[in-house]
Amino acid sequence: MTAPSPVALCDYLVSLRTEIERELAAMLPGAPACPATIADAMRYSLFAGGKRFRPILTLAAADAVSPDAATTRALAMPAACAIEMIHTYSLIHDDLPAMDNDTMRRGKPTLHVVYGEGMAILAGDALLTEAFALLARLPADAGDGVMALRKLAAINRIAEAAGAIGMVGGQAIDLLAAGHAADASAMDAAGLRDMHARKTGALIRASAVAGAIMADGSPEQIGAVDQYATGLGLAFQIVDDVLDVVGDGGALGKTVGKDAAANKPTYPAMFGLDRSKRLAREAADAAVGALAGVHLQGGRLAEIARWVVSRTS
Repeated sequence: MTAPSPVALCDYLVSLRTEIERELAAMLPGAPACPATIADAMRYSLFAGGKRFRPILTLAAADAVSPDAATTRALAMPAACAIEMIHTYSLIHDDLPAMDNDTMRRGKPTLHVVYGEGMAILAGDALLTEAFALLARLPADAGDGVMALRKLAAINRIAEAAGAIGMVGGQAIDLLAAGHAADASAMDAAGLRDMHARKTGALIRASAVAGAIMADGSPEQIGAVDQYATGLGLAFQIVDDVLDVVGDGGALGKTVGKDAAANKPTYPAMFGLDRSKRLAREAADAAVGALAGVHLQGGRLAEIARWVVSRTS
């Protein structure tokens, strides 16, 4: 791998987040193309803040496999924005009374608190659907079918990650497991890892892989990015579990202690805080190790893995 860019990681992340925010605003439909109420509801949650971690990962993976960052970022940007729409839809639905019943998200009242449950469900449905419309529409194919094939590969990976074998399946496991964390027979360590691999890890993996695909990464590069994102997704979720115990609600922008109150299976509940932190570091190490020996053009993937385990929000 080439040496890291001299630009500080925080500046790199801010730069990508700024690009993503601009493109999201341009790509999301609004009135009069759609009713103003649903447009406002979608924007309320989509632009409520957040790290934009998943779309940043899409662009960072594109940077890592291509020497021409400007061109490949443009090719990967629609996938990055679509993934953020999908992630936001999942948060809207997770917060509903029938699911996690949360009233704060990204430092603001959750969507169903402001717009009502029915409109929150519709806004989530709309964001999910618009994401796939965007993936199918952009970037435009030059007529040779090459871009169409890349988009199909990215769409396939993202759809699997978002659906029943991925995020939706993980949420179903989580919903069934809630209230049984103290029951050792309800979920073992393998079951907990599987739930997180579906609920959180699948979309993180798809985010990185979609970026590598859209940047025309080689099979070897795409495979390495996928393996990297597997470790990264696990580290990210373990840190989320830890922050629910020790994090600051103001910094996190959401209610803390909800997992324990709901008796949900989490890494701290199963392994304790110290071992959970160690497991997060080991997962991040595995992510970085997956990149070793693979020819990448640069990028900041290894640094992002280190940042994930050190974050406080």
